[in-house]
Amino acid sequence: MSLQAASGEKQATATAVADNQRLLSRIESMFSRDRLTAIGFVLALWFVIFFVLLGVHSYINNRAAEIVCWIAAFLLVLFNTTSITAMIRHYSHDKYHIYSVDIRHLDAGR
Repeated sequence: MSLQAASGEKQATATAVADNQRLLSRIESMFSRDRLTAIGFVLALWFVIFFVLLGVHSYINNRAAEIVCWIAAFLLVLFNTTSITAMIRHYSHDKYHIYSVDIRHLDAGR
């Protein structure tokens, strides 16, 4: 093998490694943004449900109905929080596949 061919292979390998590092950096950035957005939406849901229940508190005349509303609201935010947590966990395990497809489509659109 000639010296030029070996040099070309090293340069191609270095370029591929740099491209892969950029891809991994973009994947981490997208995942972090998605995780923060999901956490923000869950926190917003908790606050909205809490303030809605406080807002309608004076209109509920039956104590049993009020308790049912609080329990239902708690179950609603609990299941939503659990599902978003599971989604974040799944995305963290499979983020390379999920986000590399998104990045390729984004780059193809440019």
